[in-house]
Amino acid sequence: MTAELNDAVVAAQAGDEDAFRFLYRSLQPGLLRYLIALVGADAEDVASETWLQISRDLASFTGGQFRAWTVTIARNRAMDHLRRQRRRPCMPVPVQELAELAADADTAERAGETIGTEAALALIGTLPPREAEAVLLRAVVGLDAQTAGRVLGRRPGAVRTATHRGLRRLAALLERHDPNGSSAIPAAAVPPRPRAGGRQAPYAEPADG
Repeated sequence: MTAELNDAVVAAQAGDEDAFRFLYRSLQPGLLRYLIALVGADAEDVASETWLQISRDLASFTGGQFRAWTVTIARNRAMDHLRRQRRRPCMPVPVQELAELAADADTAERAGETIGTEAALALIGTLPPREAEAVLLRAVVGLDAQTAGRVLGRRPGAVRTATHRGLRRLAALLERHDPNGSSAIPAAAVPPRPRAGGRQAPYAEPADG
């Protein structure tokens, strides 16, 4: 996808409208989910502002990760919006709706889809802000720790730590709201439970993709 995305960027910079539409279709779902977590019901408006700026500034993009560039623009527009509204990031869906998540589907197969639902985003919105944004950028938008760190102005290790802690909190919350074991978080991403006797199995951070 990265090579295809890069090719589309070059073509869009040359004026190819189909290539720009491809960029929009590829990136808009993740951007919108990220913005829902930051600005709630105003996400569509902020996304529109984001794509207007992307369209206007596309010619000035000179390389690097295009996905990270677009997320940075979206985040800046969201922060501007919040300053104008003078309110903290909010979630439009109550956490209680997590109880409605299906319990009979395979977690690994549904993870990418389910974590983007409003209910899952509402759950992420209950995390401490640093952890919530780290989880969003890595699990929803799909950035690696180094790229997410550049977007957030943090070191990659700090992003990994925040993501790890956020996923642990999410796992606990999911168990509390869904005792049957259904989860909106990929099973491989959730840190292991402590072993009997209080010792915890080692946790390996998934390789950045």
